[in-house]
Amino acid sequence: MDIPALTLFLILALAFANGANDVSKSIATLVGGGITDYRTAILWGSLWTTVGAGASAFLTGAMIHTFSHGLIHPGVIVPPTMALAVLLGSMAWVLFASRTGLPVSTTHALTGSIVGTGLTAFGGEGLVWSAIGQKIVLPLLLSPLLAFTASFVLHSLVRLLAARWEGACLCVMPASRALVAIDAHGGTRTLFQSSRFGQPVMAVPAQCDQAGLQGLVVGLDTIHWISSGLTSFARGTNDAPKIVAMLLLGSAVTSWSSIAMQVLAYAGVAAAMGWGSYLGGARVTELLAEKVTRMNHTEGLSANLTTSSLVLLSGTLGLPVSTTHVSSSAIIGIGLLKGLACVRWTTVRDMLLAWIVTLPVSALLSMLAFLLLHRMSGA
Repeated sequence: MDIPALTLFLILALAFANGANDVSKSIATLVGGGITDYRTAILWGSLWTTVGAGASAFLTGAMIHTFSHGLIHPGVIVPPTMALAVLLGSMAWVLFASRTGLPVSTTHALTGSIVGTGLTAFGGEGLVWSAIGQKIVLPLLLSPLLAFTASFVLHSLVRLLAARWEGACLCVMPASRALVAIDAHGGTRTLFQSSRFGQPVMAVPAQCDQAGLQGLVVGLDTIHWISSGLTSFARGTNDAPKIVAMLLLGSAVTSWSSIAMQVLAYAGVAAAMGWGSYLGGARVTELLAEKVTRMNHTEGLSANLTTSSLVLLSGTLGLPVSTTHVSSSAIIGIGLLKGLACVRWTTVRDMLLAWIVTLPVSALLSMLAFLLLHRMSGA
């Protein structure tokens, strides 16, 4: 059995499953807020997920250490089949959840699989329980509460901004080398003008055309698109290192043999996450966009800003929060601001149940996979 090759294949398979389940967390607000259709939103999220996953090679080294070495005591001999079992257990659960349209956490699945396989391979004494509690369990438990709180605060600010900007926009005018504000009544005001800008290269959008201007419009919808892309980028930077770290778990690949290998690993994971997002992201996106609470574009923008800010911050600090928990909690929080009746509690119940069972189910699946691989290897 070629363990390194099989490990790499399963890493790409898990990245694909992650993309199928997690792209929804950044683009559901675009669809739910009526900004665009499913296919365009999924394409947008897939693109920025891929970019974020690639960029994580330079941004999140602490995450790699946590998931590859930080949860197992130094000196403990890790079987080479452990990474395979972890990948099989987590991938099976995330793929199942994606097929059934349930948003689950890849971070939770990996954590459950590492703990389950570790208990089977070398007992509880081989695991660093303090690190599991402080670096994984605590951030995962606190992230929904932080998302609730942040969504309440951010939505109040975004709503005030939207009330002033509704129907208004900014127009970037290369031909006139100017930045012009257009109010809701079509009135214009020059904010900036220079003689140093280049030649015009942009088409004429409808809003500028109605005001007699030629340039690129930037309004609240544009900001929503940007926030969605930023959330996808943040998700990619948060999840890719956890998956890549499985290459360094155990003795399949003990360390990076070269920079080229590291680049190829991240590039492969990024591509697999992107393809998974594009090909399999519709089911979970539909649930979050339509079956939790109805959103307008202001509410969707608030949820995306909450998710992107929390996930980016945690990623740079090496804290593996769940994008699933943050995004879903932000969307639920936005619904609660409109009243209890505005949230579909049956959907929330199903989501919470999926969150609760992710740890034990992925642990059980990885245990079974480890025992099977152990027997097949003849060890």
